[in-house]
Amino acid sequence: MPGCDFTRRDLMRWSAVAAAAAAAAPVTLTAPAQAAASGGSPRGAVTPVNLELVTLAENHAVITWYTGRAGTDDGLGRMVPAPADGEVVYGTHPSRLNRVAGGISSHTPYHYVELRDLEPGQTYYYQARSHGQPAAPTAFTLIDGNAVGTDATGLGTTGPFSFTTPQPPAGRFLFSIALCNDLHMGETQAGLVGGEPQYIGIEQEPGLPPYPEVMLESLVDDVRRAGARYLLAAGDISAEAVPVDLSRSGCLLNRFGEYRHDYFVTRGNHDRAHVGDPYASCRAGQWQGNDCFHDAYFPGVEPTYFSTDLSGLHVVGLDTYDKAGNGGDAGGMSDRQMAWLRRDLAAHREQPTLVFGHHPLVVQDSAFPVTDSKSLDRTQATAILDQYARTPGVFLHHAGHTHRNHRTVSPAAPHVLHQEIAAAKEYPGGFSLLRIHEGGYALNFYKSRSDLARRWSERSRMEIMGAWPQFAFGNNVSDRNVVVGHDLSGLRRPAAPRPEHDHASDRQRHTAA
Repeated sequence: MPGCDFTRRDLMRWSAVAAAAAAAAPVTLTAPAQAAASGGSPRGAVTPVNLELVTLAENHAVITWYTGRAGTDDGLGRMVPAPADGEVVYGTHPSRLNRVAGGISSHTPYHYVELRDLEPGQTYYYQARSHGQPAAPTAFTLIDGNAVGTDATGLGTTGPFSFTTPQPPAGRFLFSIALCNDLHMGETQAGLVGGEPQYIGIEQEPGLPPYPEVMLESLVDDVRRAGARYLLAAGDISAEAVPVDLSRSGCLLNRFGEYRHDYFVTRGNHDRAHVGDPYASCRAGQWQGNDCFHDAYFPGVEPTYFSTDLSGLHVVGLDTYDKAGNGGDAGGMSDRQMAWLRRDLAAHREQPTLVFGHHPLVVQDSAFPVTDSKSLDRTQATAILDQYARTPGVFLHHAGHTHRNHRTVSPAAPHVLHQEIAAAKEYPGGFSLLRIHEGGYALNFYKSRSDLARRWSERSRMEIMGAWPQFAFGNNVSDRNVVVGHDLSGLRRPAAPRPEHDHASDRQRHTAA
């Protein structure tokens, strides 16, 4: 089991990184870029922008936006943050917005508002406001999409916008699972793109905790608040598989519950075996270097892939970097793992099955070029899809790696939903909650909601010169939120609530070690 060995030396290392960030030279925006960022408001005016409909379920919705001072630049190309009030007015007719919802923070630049007690199948109209001004939506210029609603109402204006709530899945609610990926513990710069020097990395603000920790701490608190019974983390648990970072991620995940009982992880390309002094104490890797991820999460002789049953649901965890490589190529699985997967799926052909692993099988409809490195090896992906076509129990494949929210259905196995989920560690920064009912399931994306998580999420949205939201957020509401009918009546409710985990015992065990 991962331990909690984040030491004072590590804290000093992070403090040095934060101090160095203060010396970074600011980026100067052109006049047109400044005007676009502030919506044309008078210089210094509190201006609400970046409005997004994040979550849409049958009875609730989550809406977020940002307030900054017009005509200013924080060095990343956005307005300087401006704390302000925030509210959403909404109703069932565009001229009667007669209900009001406030945010989880009363005076902040980072607004997060939940609309509760909504009616299933009902169309609502809404407008978000701060400092008496309506919030402008996140603009999609590189892609066709809609960040604020389920139809085109209000697009090109500041609202009202509209959405229609879905019907809930049929049958009795059974349990829920939090799905996440790309924690990147140990990372210090977000948004770096190899070979593209114009894309600068974005660092955490000086004096604040490392952003991978901020985001994972909030995620764990949020999924506990949401009532998730299990948690699946699909790879890139660390930035580069340094033992202390793998251990720190495990320490934070332990706050959710017990490893291999309540939460489960798989390997990503960043978690591959590495060469060098930081890795010398770890076992020899099967393919190269030293494999610290194997030691941290799959000790002993067991392989780094697995299957298990959770309340009747068959869960398959894939190691999609079970190969040699530098992490920048396509994912791949060993012949041994491929043979094991065929046997496992055949043995559970009719049982409801969820598969999760880091690399997607299929990547489509991207704002940026789709290369082989974005997914699993094509030949292996085709073989797995063929196996899914012969396995009616498989209904969901959860992947990370692309750092975006996107839903795909392959004609090779149309009963399987392929869901890419945005990275936990950066904008939009969160998780998807899979709610399982007897007659189907709902999948809803939530942004991590702590004060520091919302602060970092809004800062890191400026990756790729501010174009990152058009890639990562999801083209449409349905890329983040979906309800699917499926016979899951063979599953059962967990026998007992997830027990509270003894975090103090974790710390004592580490101290004793």
